[in-house]
Amino acid sequence: MAAQTVVGRGYENPIETYSTNVMGTVNLFEALRQLKHNCAVVNVTSDKCYYNREWVWAYREDDVIGGYDPYSNSKACAELVTSAYRDSFFLPGTCENHGVALASARAGNVIGGGDWTANQLIPDVMRAFLAKQACLIRNPSATRPWQFVLEPVRGYLILAERLLEDPKAFASGWNFGPADDDAKPVSWIADKLVHAWGAEAKWTRDGAVHPHEAHSLKLDASKAKSYLNWHPVLPLSSALEWIVTWYRSFQERADLGELTRAQIKEYEALSPQ
Repeated sequence: MAAQTVVGRGYENPIETYSTNVMGTVNLFEALRQLKHNCAVVNVTSDKCYYNREWVWAYREDDVIGGYDPYSNSKACAELVTSAYRDSFFLPGTCENHGVALASARAGNVIGGGDWTANQLIPDVMRAFLAKQACLIRNPSATRPWQFVLEPVRGYLILAERLLEDPKAFASGWNFGPADDDAKPVSWIADKLVHAWGAEAKWTRDGAVHPHEAHSLKLDASKAKSYLNWHPVLPLSSALEWIVTWYRSFQERADLGELTRAQIKEYEALSPQ
């Protein structure tokens, strides 16, 4: 929850990115090691922690960890830190001695209403639409595993529960990604948002030169489906409609707390757990 989460900011300030995402993780685990208190820990890193080979199939939990840019690399480092602390201090088979059940979670591109993060697709598009401007998009052909924010959150909670029940079986890395059909190009997302927003909404390609970003990225969530009984329940098209509704409501100064609670309730009605 305290990570540096933006690829572009990693290029702008790599020291902050590594300090936060790597040493921040070390400091948290060190505090837990000294606390000697029974707990389940789910360290959420990123789908970008994998060494991206730009291939068409999805990454599994045992694929190589890496990262081209400072942000992605820092998340790979956070995964390595997690493994080192688990192997050195929080062994799943001896949890009765140290009390810490530690897992990591790698989610797709998480989207939802209320996100104002800079240099992220959905917030950038929504800010442009609210300002009645065309949104400049850096990499319209890039493919990402898009998912509504409540999908991985539900996965994290299920994983935390299982960690407390059986650390030996669940203290490892886990992917939480959308259905294969919901890994879409950026341009597809932008077009859907333009259509849903209506009025003068539009986007255009940003012709400026930008730092490297991965072109293709997908996650294989078979492990979570098999062992946690977790799977996505909200189609991407519905998620985009919910997002537009949230920002439209913001524009109209509606009660966003009430709307958010209503969306959570509607999502809970879809989920099996």
